[in-house]
Amino acid sequence: MWTHGAENGESSNASGEATGARCTRIVPVILAGGSGTRLWPVSRENYPKQLIDVVGSDSLLQATARRMNGFPASWQVDASPIIVCGEEHRFVIAEQLHENGVDARLIVEPARRDTAPALTLAASLACADGKDGILVVMPADHSIADLRALQAALESAALYAERGAIATLGVPPTRPDTGFGYIRIGAALPDGGHAIDGFVEKPAEELAAKYVAAGTYWWNSGIFIVRASVWLDTLARLQPEMHAACERAFSGGRSEGAYFRPLVDAFLSAPANSIDYAVMERLTESPDANAAEPARADGTSLAGVVVRLEAGWSDLGSWDAVWAAMEKDANGNAGRGRVTFEGAVSSYAHSEGRLVACVGTTNVVVVETADAVLVVDRSHVQDVKGLVSRIKAQHAPEADAHRKVHRPWGFYDSIDHGERFQVKRIVVTPGAQLSLQLHHHRAEHWVVVRGTALVTRGEEQFLLSENESTYIPLGTRHRLENPGKVPLEIIEIQSGTYLGEDDIVRFNDNYGRCS
Repeated sequence: MWTHGAENGESSNASGEATGARCTRIVPVILAGGSGTRLWPVSRENYPKQLIDVVGSDSLLQATARRMNGFPASWQVDASPIIVCGEEHRFVIAEQLHENGVDARLIVEPARRDTAPALTLAASLACADGKDGILVVMPADHSIADLRALQAALESAALYAERGAIATLGVPPTRPDTGFGYIRIGAALPDGGHAIDGFVEKPAEELAAKYVAAGTYWWNSGIFIVRASVWLDTLARLQPEMHAACERAFSGGRSEGAYFRPLVDAFLSAPANSIDYAVMERLTESPDANAAEPARADGTSLAGVVVRLEAGWSDLGSWDAVWAAMEKDANGNAGRGRVTFEGAVSSYAHSEGRLVACVGTTNVVVVETADAVLVVDRSHVQDVKGLVSRIKAQHAPEADAHRKVHRPWGFYDSIDHGERFQVKRIVVTPGAQLSLQLHHHRAEHWVVVRGTALVTRGEEQFLLSENESTYIPLGTRHRLENPGKVPLEIIEIQSGTYLGEDDIVRFNDNYGRCS
């Protein structure tokens, strides 16, 4: 007689002896909906830190997607990770993953509801094909130095998830840090994990120092490993309102190619809450260390397990964390871009164009972008979030958008502007086209500087080559597209009484953005 243990697990005979290799399905889930305001001015609402190459050549999102490459062959890792993101970032995310050869499934949230509803949608999608699997849930904005150490910790955590636990990774702290949450570890378990004895939010500096000295508090990595069905069942017991709302949102949702859109009204009715608050803090605190299965003290709550992670982890939540994750010179300075140090100590400089020179600085962060410069003492980097809130209250555009703005068809860079004019450099990728549109308050001149443009202007359609130009009168329907095989680059000169991006009426659009 043959039986099967945990679903997708190792086959065994009636006596329980193993008969074959493990075939557990692993489904990577990447949560990519954050805003990263503490890394302003590089990270902004419309182009947050997970889309930026903060510490390497890849963006943080791309680096996260690579982390399951080379996972032990005894686990079946889905080639198509599930990405949960917002509407405003879905095209850039899809493009970046395509560049890395990743065929992802994207869940497009109509609004942010924190990580617990996001994970619930991902778990529902993972089970939609009638199969179950272990979800490896990773935020898109972390840095990992040692990939093999991460994968080893994930493999250990997956063993607990196979048996029905909800596991997370904890990082032994190397310093007191007020920017991280902490996990209080409990009893040791078989296979090297620990029971979770509690969670602590970001502490004050004195309390953080006590946690480090105690040795029983680990940084909360925000990485979770759980079987999809276990997460859904647990949420139904602990957060029935959230579970019901997400279930309605998923069952009423629709697929558009690689994108899945949950039912908007149902998803908006889901309470906003994090994975930690909604579930992890309510799990059994003291499972039986000798049990083969995680204990259920009251018959309903599953055990939470924490597995040690020592892999050079950082959540890159502040410029100080970026400095800590980078290689430094003999004086403890780290830089990116065109930067130089003279007599500086323990400083960080980031340049996106102009030369940044730090002379005689100590514990200072300097960040230069095309439209903003940040100078902050490293001991005050957590205050950048409050600064961004003040900038938003002043309705300054630098709070949300960069000068260079990415679009599904390419990007534009606002080179110059005045009271009644604006100059943009527009780059359209080969084969792409802008929407058919008109403007009520501005006219436009287009000059082609590279490539070939196919222009629709009213009832006309014609080609423009390099050094040729055209004029789009106010109120005229028009479209720009690139029929060639090289990027199309134009200079656009706008003139009129109002030049805002909301003065666009779309009639036809390949990307579903019609007014």
